[in-house]
Amino acid sequence: MSLKYAVLAALLNGEASGYDLAKVFDVAVANFWSSTPQQLYRELDRLATDGLIEARVVQQERRPNKRMFSLTPTGRDALHTFTLTPPRPTTIRDELMVKIQAMDEADPDAVRVLIEECLERISDKLARYERLRDRMLDGRTEDEYLIEAEQVGPYLTLMRGRAFEEENVRWCERTLEVLAARAARRGAAHGSAAQGG
Repeated sequence: MSLKYAVLAALLNGEASGYDLAKVFDVAVANFWSSTPQQLYRELDRLATDGLIEARVVQQERRPNKRMFSLTPTGRDALHTFTLTPPRPTTIRDELMVKIQAMDEADPDAVRVLIEECLERISDKLARYERLRDRMLDGRTEDEYLIEAEQVGPYLTLMRGRAFEEENVRWCERTLEVLAARAARRGAAHGSAAQGG
């Protein structure tokens, strides 16, 4: 999937500036599609050139003018067609997993630190997702929101992102347990060898 459709889908919520979209991508969309602000701005220019979105300039006092983007009917049609197309199979590209695959050749303490840092980042991300969830629910239960809300797509993707990161937390915690058990075993074996020598 290209960034194109992620941007079009983000604009379903209404007109937004590039800055607004970058914030949306950082918080709400990042759980399923990542993009740098530079990539996002380049894509906005392409989408406007292709007639899928339109831009209008808003004059601002004491600040640079800003461009506000909105979907065109052509953009809505393209997004509709995209939603009817079967998705490609999900693939995972995770640098940490490559490091774990090769961890038996590495310093176990260094690997443990990598996992702990990963766990910290995931915890921060889950806290952001929780704040977003609270804003979306706005005092309603999840069931109430899913029945009453005008749009449920953003909430459903948030649910998937939370579930993904919660599983990552479980994996990190289990991996740390394995590393601790292996370190204890090595320590016990080293202690026995030293006593026997």
